[in-house]
Amino acid sequence: MSDSPLAAAPLKRRMKLSTLVTLMVCSVVGTVLILVWALWLGQIGNATRDGVKETALAVARTLADSPEVKRGLLQPPQDSPIAPLAHAVQARNDLLFAVVTDMRGIRYSHPDNTLIGKPFIGDDLHPALAGHESVAINHGVLAEALRVFTPVYDDNHRQIGVVAIGISLSKVDEQISRGRWGVIWSVLFSMVVGSIGICFLVWVLKRELLGLEPSELSSLFQQRQAMLQSLKEGVMAVDAQGRVTVINHAARQILLSSSSIAQGEPGQAQLLNNLTEVVASGEPIQDRELGCNGRLLLSNTVPVRSQGRVIGAISTFRDKTEVSQLMQRLDGMVNYVDALRTTSHEFMNKLHVILGLLSMKSYDKLEEYVLQTAQTYQTDIGAIQHRVKSPVVAGFLIGKINRAKERGFSLQLADESLVPDNPNEKQVTVLVTVLGNLIENALDAMSQQEEGEVSLLMHYQQGWLTIEVSDDGPGIPEANLEAIFAKGFSTKGENRGVGLFLASQQLDELGGTITVESEPGVFTQFFVSLPWDSERKSA
Repeated sequence: MSDSPLAAAPLKRRMKLSTLVTLMVCSVVGTVLILVWALWLGQIGNATRDGVKETALAVARTLADSPEVKRGLLQPPQDSPIAPLAHAVQARNDLLFAVVTDMRGIRYSHPDNTLIGKPFIGDDLHPALAGHESVAINHGVLAEALRVFTPVYDDNHRQIGVVAIGISLSKVDEQISRGRWGVIWSVLFSMVVGSIGICFLVWVLKRELLGLEPSELSSLFQQRQAMLQSLKEGVMAVDAQGRVTVINHAARQILLSSSSIAQGEPGQAQLLNNLTEVVASGEPIQDRELGCNGRLLLSNTVPVRSQGRVIGAISTFRDKTEVSQLMQRLDGMVNYVDALRTTSHEFMNKLHVILGLLSMKSYDKLEEYVLQTAQTYQTDIGAIQHRVKSPVVAGFLIGKINRAKERGFSLQLADESLVPDNPNEKQVTVLVTVLGNLIENALDAMSQQEEGEVSLLMHYQQGWLTIEVSDDGPGIPEANLEAIFAKGFSTKGENRGVGLFLASQQLDELGGTITVESEPGVFTQFFVSLPWDSERKSA
């Protein structure tokens, strides 16, 4: 028994689009043509018979109204001029026979002159003798024929005879056959025109479908859907009328839901405005920032073109907040490492000083130096580590203290400050973001001063961390107190005004708050509160 795996069953070969469309259209057109052909044949037979009957009646009526016939019926059959006249009418209209009888049914004319004066054969003459026109199919002396009878009246409107016209059924069938051939040629012509139309239809469909088969389109669509849903970036597209046509899972998560898109939340409305703007202008919008649901999004919007015409627009956007938070957290760790490195160098230098004083046996100086070093450590680093239990926040503050010193200012952490450790990385990241923006803004505000101080107070109570950041810089004008948290507002130049906006959005997302008080030329003070999960939950 073989150990090789069974070969996968080959996929059933799918029919090509051209073959599928051709078969479908041909079946429809063929069915219609067959029905039309059948109906037309029936109508042609009836119409031909009706036409022949009306022609025969017209000839019979004309002959019945002829004065020669009326006078001839008053004479004996052998002497009557009716026979030559009937022969002429018969030859002129290609009839099988043209017979005139009197009221006894005696023939006054017949194609066979030997039968003139003899009785007419057939009971279908009786209705005409009774004064009624009639039509019948019967077989007399000659071949089977369509026979038409009409009465003959004299000038006093008294019936004096009957005119019988006969048309061979073979000629009727011949006329019907000629009509059928016309129908057949019409059907064949319709089939040729339909085939040309089918070829044109297939060509148009292939062109519209970019030469792809239905199975290929289905596969591409499934791949496209899988690709869209696997992207971590949000993707949203609109058509030329601004209707949303594509939105993936990541976009729904960022924008909450498709229903909220229609409600016009500010960030979502701005995203839709970008799309409609690109549809109208045909120009892409690159790296535009917008706020949405407490997040800072970075979006790129490009037009979708078909044959040189804009038929829609597509926007890809990602959460810049996550990147910013990661960068800020990394910045805090770098500051912490830099602070440790600086402290390590300073400690080595202090050890060398201590070793030198020991070698010189300057014990008084050594004691004084050790006490001073311990006091400095307790003040600068030990105090921070004692009050701030979060390593990330502590390292961040040590780095900011050193940065303030480098710029000629001081950053003081209040003695009553207390920040317990926090396992919630998002809250720690938001705290670093807020403190980083507030401290940097304070240092920038005092950059025109020779000296200045930034004071920081952080206090934890009942699950909330309150923060006060104050400086003795130039202050903020009262007219700008509300505007400083708006995106893009800055007095430092263009492409600024994002820090406080981002800090405010992240605090709102956590349920925190930020307010400001300022007296120009005296002080500026920010008040921040945010949730703080100080206790680790046991597994």
